[in-house]
Amino acid sequence: MHNHGLAPDIGMSPPERLLKPALLRGWRRCCPNCGSGPLLKGYLKVRDSCTVCSEDLSHQRADDGPAYLTILIVGHIMAPLLHIVFVQFRPEPLVLFTIFAIGCVALSLYLLPRLKGAVVGFQWARRMHGFGEDALASEDRDTRS
Repeated sequence: MHNHGLAPDIGMSPPERLLKPALLRGWRRCCPNCGSGPLLKGYLKVRDSCTVCSEDLSHQRADDGPAYLTILIVGHIMAPLLHIVFVQFRPEPLVLFTIFAIGCVALSLYLLPRLKGAVVGFQWARRMHGFGEDALASEDRDTRS
C-alpha cells in the first residue's frame, strides 16, 4: 500500500516534545528547548533565538493570551479576598481600594512575564505556529536522499 502523499506517514513524525517541562521552563522565563538560556530580553519581549542552544523562538504568537490568563488568575484570587476582607474587617473604602489596587498591580506584574513564558513553552511543545517545521523539513530532506 502506498501513501501517495495524502496523509502524513507515522514514521515521519518528529519526536514528541514533553509539555510539562516546556511549561515549567517557560514559567521560569527560560528557553523551552534547553532550559538554560533566557527566553525574554526585556520585561515581555521574546528573544528571536536562544543564546545557549540557538533554538528559533521567533515563531511564537503569544499575543493577548498571557494578558487574559493574568486577568483570569488575578480576578479569581483578589475578588474572593476582597469580599473576605470587607466582611471580616470593614476597613475604610479608601484603605481597601488602595491595598487591593496595589495588590492587583503587583500580582499582575509578577504573573504576566511568567505566563507569557508558559504560553511560549506550550506553543513550542505542541509545535504550533511554525515551531518544529525545521525538524519536519530536515526529515523530509533525509527521506528524499
